[in-house]
Amino acid sequence: MRTIEWIQETNHVRMIDQRRLPTSLEYLTIEDAGQMASAIREMAIRGAPALGVAGAFGIALQAVKSQNLDRTALKDQLKQAAAELIAARPTAVNLSWGVNQVISVLDDAVMSSEDVTRKIITRALELAEEDVRTNLRLAEQGASLITDGDTIIHHCNTGSLAVVDWGTALGAIRFAHEQGKRIHILVDETRPRLQGSRLTAWECEQYGIPYDIITDNMAGYFLRSGKVQKVFFGADRVAANGDVVNKIGTYMLSLAAHANRVPVVCVFPLSTLDLSLANGDLIPIEQRDTREVLDLLVGGEPVAPARATALNPAFDITPHDLIDAWVTEAGVITPPFYENSARYSYNRRLGK
Repeated sequence: MRTIEWIQETNHVRMIDQRRLPTSLEYLTIEDAGQMASAIREMAIRGAPALGVAGAFGIALQAVKSQNLDRTALKDQLKQAAAELIAARPTAVNLSWGVNQVISVLDDAVMSSEDVTRKIITRALELAEEDVRTNLRLAEQGASLITDGDTIIHHCNTGSLAVVDWGTALGAIRFAHEQGKRIHILVDETRPRLQGSRLTAWECEQYGIPYDIITDNMAGYFLRSGKVQKVFFGADRVAANGDVVNKIGTYMLSLAAHANRVPVVCVFPLSTLDLSLANGDLIPIEQRDTREVLDLLVGGEPVAPARATALNPAFDITPHDLIDAWVTEAGVITPPFYENSARYSYNRRLGK
């Protein structure tokens, strides 16, 4: 099940509309960068790695649409599209990473507009295939930390829907399940958009993984009970010191896990690691529409007064000292994260 794919016959993008799950499985057709930016902003597609590929495909769509322009005009169009796409979700570094991976084709000054378009499409397709290979490697590495009989609290959605295929934290859980390990997942609802109860629970059903949905504020109860062995989640951006910016609620979950000596595992591809930022406080936190908080209905009736106001940060910062392990495609990395991650060759590959 691919979350997003390029349809070569028509040069458009087909993606699962995640807003429709779990009620129905529907697909969107995306034909230009503006439509892609809207889909990202409205969370028809979400998940840091998926956003990287969506950004790359958005540039490819714009290149197809503008390929009859001269090279200077094409370059201007693509740079405008890149700015619009990156602004759609500013916290997730994978989005800007994916856009920049393909926009760098413009550095070759001798190519024609047709050659630029062809090369951008090729690079975007390569990124999609790299994502699948990376996530399968993440799943294998993460599954090595899961023991037969584990009960795991999982926050947000980190499965196939958050990437092109397989996933990060939920991908590791799925891999362990397919190895035959008997595991049980406590799925945080992940308010206010409920990615856990809508998306993670739906994916668990597709894979046959046993689960129960819990509200976010139940996690402490289960952690203190001694019945939970691991906490798994993904990341939208990771600073050089190991601070993790992830879906709102991750910090509280990590605090409760740390207080009860339950290991906290963060699973993410290296494209999520932002070594240019020393710590998580430097990462911009997206503030989303407060109607996501205020429009909650119970029994068909609103739960907030008509004139209520709200705050709605989409992410929070989990300090590195609350995290016991990173899982990346390079392997499992333990604290101190900055020093230990420096041993891996990807730092050189990223130019750091």
